[in-house]
Amino acid sequence: MEAFLRSVDEVVVVDQESEAGPMDGVRRRHPRVTFVPTDRNVGFAAGVNLAARASAAPFLLLLNPDSVMDEPVIERLERYLLDHPRAGIVGPRVLNEDGTVQASARRFPGVSTWFAGRSTWLTRRFPGNWLSVWNLPAQQAHAAVAVDWLAGSCLMTRRSLFDALQGFDESFFLYWEDADFCRRAEARGWERIYVPTVSVRHAGGRSAASNPAPAIRAFHASAFRLFEKHAGPLGRIVSPAARLALWLRGEWFARKSQREFTRSRGNA
Repeated sequence: MEAFLRSVDEVVVVDQESEAGPMDGVRRRHPRVTFVPTDRNVGFAAGVNLAARASAAPFLLLLNPDSVMDEPVIERLERYLLDHPRAGIVGPRVLNEDGTVQASARRFPGVSTWFAGRSTWLTRRFPGNWLSVWNLPAQQAHAAVAVDWLAGSCLMTRRSLFDALQGFDESFFLYWEDADFCRRAEARGWERIYVPTVSVRHAGGRSAASNPAPAIRAFHASAFRLFEKHAGPLGRIVSPAARLALWLRGEWFARKSQREFTRSRGNA
């Protein structure tokens, strides 16, 4: 968090399950930061909405606390929004700690996402296959390009759009709320633009790594919530099968990850 706070000029921090002691030192070192404490973990979407209500800025930048901006990200994204009136949401290139590019710009999920999404075996093993490239269309982009949705690890949106959509949907506790937000923006005619000419560094996955099974289950529960919310007539017919398939997939990966996590702790 300290590196994150040093990398920005103005920030609102939603401190989930806040404890006065550990945060006192951070508050003293960063008196200009607005802290919004909560007595319980209200989830990512609800946390974003709390932060937005504590700010009156015309543009809202979402940035995970394990991210660092070494470049003028805020200025570049604001300038893009100012110069392109139909752009409602923009996101920079997001880099892993080793400098590789994260798949933060994606196509809306569908059947192909099951086989060739960002974290599937096919994409990890054969990243250049045509189906993964189709789902992750901006991996090699060097100029601004329109995409379906942008990951909430770092994105900027217009305050007017955020308010018009009533913020993030708080029925998503964790994961997929960013895809839902972008889909609702699309329905109102707003463009979502990936701007790879400016970058942030994002460690990613640190919170989930400490307790992988609940995070995996939340991922799959939110995936079904996204499917259910935006499904057409055919989707509603197959909704029970989709729920079961996602639950089974989530349970399999959750239990597998928990076994690996327990084994690694035992060998530490």
